[in-house]
Amino acid sequence: MNFVEELTRLDDSGDLDSARLLLLIDAFAGSDGAGSIGGLTKLAKLDFLLRYPVMLERALTAKKRSTRRVEVQEHERSSVESEMVRYRFGPWDHRYRALLNALVAKGLVSVRVDGRKVTIGSTEKGRALAQQLSEDGLFEPYVRRSEILKKNFDMTATNLMRFIYDTFPEVVSLRSNKPIPT
Repeated sequence: MNFVEELTRLDDSGDLDSARLLLLIDAFAGSDGAGSIGGLTKLAKLDFLLRYPVMLERALTAKKRSTRRVEVQEHERSSVESEMVRYRFGPWDHRYRALLNALVAKGLVSVRVDGRKVTIGSTEKGRALAQQLSEDGLFEPYVRRSEILKKNFDMTATNLMRFIYDTFPEVVSLRSNKPIPT
């Protein structure tokens, strides 16, 4: 099976989305697993930048940071792996809750609710699987870009949302539930 067929198979099953989210959550958890992502809104904004490396390049440029490590491939400039839509708070995928619930059910991530705040972290089992995935070349771009996100975009959900709105005004101007063009 070739690379495109493998990605298509993974995408059809939701496994690719789950793996991508696990790697993103794990990058924010850190090597000791103590870190986390504060809320679904922050997760969605980070995942937007992870799924669309061209947008990650633009975001880094807006912050006057190097884009060298993003290493956008030519096929990533003209296509998207899956579509996100404009939602109340910007980029969103309607499957986040289902994907997170599946990761929690498998014991790979933890979700804590304290009042209205949701905190998403990685479990020991999740960190072990993330390590296995990171050793597979297929997932290397997600690992590298997740690390870039942790280094450059570890801010509050509100500040990240404002940054996304300021940097990508075309996302804000779309009507709700419309696909985000790249």
